[in-house]
Amino acid sequence: MAEQILLQGKILGTEAFLSAAAAEGRPARSAGEDLLAGRSQWITLMSEVLPRALLAELGLARILLGSSGGGQFLLVLPGAVRETAEDFLRAAARQMAELSSGHVKLIWGVTDNLGDWSVIRRRLNEELDHQRNRPLADIGEGAFLPSTAIPNHAADTYFAKELGAKVREAAQAGWSPESPGKVLVEGAKYSWSLTANLSPDAILLARHAAPSDDGKQAAPVQTLARRSQGRAIWGVLRGDVDNFGLRLRRVNSIEEHVPLSVLYKQFFAGELEVLCSLPEFWRKVSILYCGGDDFAVYGAWDALIALAREVQRLFHRFTEENLKEYPGPEGKTISMAIALAPESYYPLAAVYQDAGRNLGLAKSADKDCIYLLGRILEWRHLADAAELKDTVTRLVHDFRMSRQFLYQLRSFYRHEAYADGPAGQAETQRTWRFQRRFNRILSGTRDREFQKLRTHLINEMIGRKSAEVKMRPAGLVALEWARLVTEV
Repeated sequence: MAEQILLQGKILGTEAFLSAAAAEGRPARSAGEDLLAGRSQWITLMSEVLPRALLAELGLARILLGSSGGGQFLLVLPGAVRETAEDFLRAAARQMAELSSGHVKLIWGVTDNLGDWSVIRRRLNEELDHQRNRPLADIGEGAFLPSTAIPNHAADTYFAKELGAKVREAAQAGWSPESPGKVLVEGAKYSWSLTANLSPDAILLARHAAPSDDGKQAAPVQTLARRSQGRAIWGVLRGDVDNFGLRLRRVNSIEEHVPLSVLYKQFFAGELEVLCSLPEFWRKVSILYCGGDDFAVYGAWDALIALAREVQRLFHRFTEENLKEYPGPEGKTISMAIALAPESYYPLAAVYQDAGRNLGLAKSADKDCIYLLGRILEWRHLADAAELKDTVTRLVHDFRMSRQFLYQLRSFYRHEAYADGPAGQAETQRTWRFQRRFNRILSGTRDREFQKLRTHLINEMIGRKSAEVKMRPAGLVALEWARLVTEV
């Protein structure tokens, strides 16, 4: 038997589990903030608590924990405890499957700590893929029998009541062998401190929640919507590092793999907690979770856009400082997506699911971009959209342009989309027609500031070259943005 082994664990099915409340058609309150927050906290904390609990049960030192969080963990163990460790994980996996109604599955791979890291990593991945690719192995023939999904109300109570709001205020989280698949806030055999700051013995966890009007609990989404500028809407922001897995696969040793994965986790947990505590965000946004390479936040729609820009700016600085020695763009850019609720009492789980779908569209279309208000923009174009939004908003507020003005500007995009005829033949005529329509819409005053804004708006929406008229995608986002800001 090998003297030393590596054990890597992964939690699968988290996306389906977090979206299950909306898919199962549960009541809005049951699918609300407490339940979704509890579920996301459970996933986040299980990947932190389980490896620590395993080391504690085996009487091993904390230093043997390589990395944890973000739905996975890596341990270095003596070869003699392999069977005991796998029995421990089997018990946890059974209860995790029960609590999640079969959505969540814990898998793990074990290999000897011998050879080059690339060879060790390949062996671990082969074991994990073997378990991932046979999802019905534990069910057997019963997988082909007709069945009806039954809501697990006891589990929902655990997520909403025993986790949820409690974790946001708890000083520690723990584990007990009587409940191997649960995170316990109270009465645990082993406990670890929860903190948003770097600490060797504590669990790093971002858990900011916008306070309610009375300051006694987390604000519901309806309150967050009322705190937004303009139209009262709330939404969900989700972000994910581009090609993070590929970046980890390219490291040359476990000594490089562990610090790099921990570095990303520290960035998201630490920076997001600090950002959400700033005056412009602390009453408007609440954190759902922070993983090893992703995050989810919900709150007032305007605060989500501003938060997305700040996270991207800080992440760009973070990668420039910490990954400058790594070649290639992998793991150095981040994509995000925002989904807005169609009404105030819409289930949070459903909007979270929409944000995930939008994020998938953004990452499949491009990298280093954001899905916002129905369009996918590069981050540099989002800055253009913000500037153009400010121009349009000034025209509406300072010069009392009617709100019909916004709809007329939006109509330019419809004409652009359905323009027909040969490009060369129609270009001059289209340029003249666009300029004339802009002049008609923006006519009415000789004020110098107004004329300056008018010229800037035309240049930003259709370009500065008179021979070309090409509507910029940031313009449509800016117009929708301005419409939401000016609505009451």
